[in-house]
Amino acid sequence: MEFKEEEEEVTEPVSPTGQYFNSSVLSICILAVLESEVPIDDSHTMTLLKDVFLPINPRFSSIMVNDKNGVKQWKRVEVQLQNHVSIPIFPIGLSTTSYDSYFNDYISRLALKQFPQSQPLWEIHVVKYPTSKAAGNIIFKLHHALGDGFSLMGALLSCLQRADNPSLSLTFPSLQFPSYPDCSFSKLNITVPKCISSIFNTISDFGWSLLKSSFVEDSRSPIRSGDEEVQFKPIVISTIAFSLDHIKQIKSTLGVTINDVITGIIFYGTRLYMQRVDDKSTNANSTALVLLNTRVISGYRSVKEMFEPDAESPWGNQFGFLHVSVPELTDSRFSNPLECVTIAQEIIQRKRSSLAVNLTGRLLEVLRKFRGPEATAKHIKKTLFNSSMTISNIIGPVDKMALANHPIKGFYFMVVGVPQES
Repeated sequence: MEFKEEEEEVTEPVSPTGQYFNSSVLSICILAVLESEVPIDDSHTMTLLKDVFLPINPRFSSIMVNDKNGVKQWKRVEVQLQNHVSIPIFPIGLSTTSYDSYFNDYISRLALKQFPQSQPLWEIHVVKYPTSKAAGNIIFKLHHALGDGFSLMGALLSCLQRADNPSLSLTFPSLQFPSYPDCSFSKLNITVPKCISSIFNTISDFGWSLLKSSFVEDSRSPIRSGDEEVQFKPIVISTIAFSLDHIKQIKSTLGVTINDVITGIIFYGTRLYMQRVDDKSTNANSTALVLLNTRVISGYRSVKEMFEPDAESPWGNQFGFLHVSVPELTDSRFSNPLECVTIAQEIIQRKRSSLAVNLTGRLLEVLRKFRGPEATAKHIKKTLFNSSMTISNIIGPVDKMALANHPIKGFYFMVVGVPQES
């Protein structure tokens, strides 16, 4: 089955970040997995892709090409839908535990597979075998050059409906943003200390970011081998579920955010894992890159709103990152699981009070202008390689979701193709 675009050639410039993520040194993708409560009926797959998915964004019907000046452009092409859909075949009649193994092996191989540049940079994989977590799984593989997690997850969520009432839109919790010091003269006597602190944190964080991106590598540890080109080595993808009610309880008890709780859990669990694997590496120097959405918004926007002129929440790659040192277990407070959340909150709050994220974005733009996108991609690759892990998340809807009358019981995503091992 084919979907034909209009015959005239339509091009659109590739964003700078899109060029970095699809370069000779980087090819970063997002895997998003929808877990279905019921066995999957794939008979309407092509129709849904043609009528719902492709119209979401012209980039889903475009390939990346170089114009006569060597500048990368999105070029509209005819989409061969059958080349973008895979339905793997596993042995019949196995246990759900066996299918867990088959599914994990399949998605791990999928993470290593490179996109052909001759067709649009997305794929869908329909796994119709029941695992211990779902009656079936739908995997979306989307190249990061198409957009960031906020954009791409917004596109996927626009394909979903509320399970209880498909005619209603999905609803999302409101977003809260940190307040920054007001350095106006009217409040000078109150905010001078905060402004000075913000300036100091900005200089400190930006300087540390430069060092980490250029010269200073994390220690070799159970979560970082330090080997070159680790993005091409086989990986194991694991998932774990936490009770949102428990996370909210911790949030209320400590007076922190849900992100603080999750970050604290990740830090604490990481150190415990390092301790169990190699006691001598328990407190190895380890840094996490925490990705932040740089849009100033109150919640998700429709794809149509993202493409409006001067959109509050534009489509694309709109994010920055913070270098955050993973606290050591020797810290007496960190030996308490609840205290690790407080420590994470203090670290992130201090980092957010600086403007290092903005300066890092400006640095990438300067590198692109004077040295080109390939050199900038190498800088980003070095930044990722020198750290131990990346932490990223998105906000999901509060409603139960469904895709083409398939109730969704779980939804998770991961970034693959990065030169990291965790």
